Amino acid sequence: MSDVTHMLPLSRSLLHLLLALHEGARHGYAVKKRVEELSDGVVRMGPGTLYTTIARAREMGLIVESAERPPEEKDQAQRRYYELTSLGQQVLRADIERIGEFIDHARSAISS
Repeated sequence: MSDVTHMLPLSRSLLHLLLALHEGARHGYAVKKRVEELSDGVVRMGPGTLYTTIARAREMGLIVESAERPPEEKDQAQRRYYELTSLGQQVLRADIERIGEFIDHARSAISS
């Protein structure tokens, strides 16, 4: 794995976007719904935040528009699907590890 620490920490919206796409390709509305599920409703991404975050993630090379689409009868032609790149996977894992280390240090600090 290459050093991706210069891309950290991720913003909350970017972290949640990558988490939602980690499970597979999704269109924007499905990402929005999955982010709400993953955060138990705490994080709600309106269209402006969602599509700004998608554009930023694409510019950073973390996601791409997916070639995979569901069968036509379950799809709408205008929907764009997005998926993680290998860089996106690396950055997501690195940020989760960073957060885990922070939590470990914080637990140690308050239990002393």
